Formats: sequence, C-alpha cells, structure tokens
Amino acid sequence: MKKVLAIVSSILLMSGVQAYAADKSSDTQSVIAIVNVQQIFQQSPKIADLNKKLQDEFKGRQEKLIVAQKSLQDEMDQFKKESTTMSQKDKDSLQKKITDDQTSLSKDATEFQQDLSKEQNKIMKGVLAQLNTIISGIAKKHSYSLVLDAQAVVYAADSVDITKEVASEFNKK
Repeated sequence: MKKVLAIVSSILLMSGVQAYAADKSSDTQSVIAIVNVQQIFQQSPKIADLNKKLQDEFKGRQEKLIVAQKSLQDEMDQFKKESTTMSQKDKDSLQKKITDDQTSLSKDATEFQQDLSKEQNKIMKGVLAQLNTIISGIAKKHSYSLVLDAQAVVYAADSVDITKEVASEFNKK
C-alpha cells in the first residue's frame, strides 16, 4: 500500500511540475530578451569617440617609442656595418649603448602597454556600467526577467532582440 501511495504521489508531483513548467514556458518566451553587446561596441559612435580620445592621449608616447626603436635599429645597423673596422674600445662602447637603449626601450614599451591597458580597462568598466544600467532599465520597463548576451544564444527571434534599443539609449547619454 505504501508503494502504491508513493507511486501515486510521485505521479501527481511530476504532473504538477510539468503543468507548472508548461505554464511558465509560455511566459518565458515573453520575458527573455537578448542584447548583442559586441555589436554595440563595434557600431557605437560613442565607443569610436572614446577610442579616438584614448589614441590621442597615448599618441605622443607611442611616437616616442617608435623614434626610439628606429634609433636603436640605426645603432644596430651601424654596429653591424662598422664593427669590423672599429677599435675594440669603440665596439664595446657601442655595444653597451645598444644594450642600454634596448633595456630602456623595453622598459618604456612595457610601461606604455601597462598604462594603455589600465586606461582601456577603466574606460571599459565605465562603458559596461552604463550599458548594464541601460539594459536593466529596459528590462524593467518591458518586464523582462532575463536578458542574455547574444553571443551566448544559439537562436533567438528578432522580437526579443533589444540591441537597437540599448544602442540608441547608450549613444544618447
């Protein structure tokens, strides 16, 4: 008798879960949205402006690195060309200068890359915070319970894609 009762209870419980899931699945289609954040990054004039500002900010340092690299290459070419006719003292002196310049260039390039990455991350953090606020606002406005990045979705109907709306609001601010 206990076995029969357990089986009947299990069947009732399973049918209740299936009915609940079926009821919720019809709601789920209307409360899930997707947004293509990568598309927003690629097409947003605001992101393009931020990239341009960042390039302008670091352009001077980048040009100095290019000049230093060219100067180092010229020194290396000179050493290669003239080393056979140079005195040992001049050879040693030029080799030391080349080594020092390589070390300095490497250090400056590393610092440049770190500073650039730090600034990019700072900007990206701000942009993502803005996008998150915009997406949350749109989700609340349209009563979406879940918003997914389009990169993580295999298929979604165009009706649940809020990318254009998010991009529009993002570019306004």
